[in-house]
Amino acid sequence: MPRAMADQRALDAIARIERAIARIERGAAASRSPDPAQERLRAAHESLREKVAGAIGRLDQLIGQAERG
Repeated sequence: MPRAMADQRALDAIARIERAIARIERGAAASRSPDPAQERLRAAHESLREKVAGAIGRLDQLIGQAERG
C-alpha cells in the first residue's frame, strides 16, 4: 500500500475516533444528575482515551522506525 494511502487511512481513523470521543463528551456534559451508569461510562471513556493515545504513540514509533530503516 502506498505510504500516502496508509497515512490517509490513519488520519481518517483518528478523525473517526476524535468524533466518537466528542460525542461521548457531549453526552457526559449533558447529564445533569450523576448516576452509576454515567460514572462507568466516564471511566470507560477515560480508559479508551488512554488506550487510543498509547496506540497512536506506538504507531508514530513504528512509522518513524520504518522511515529510518
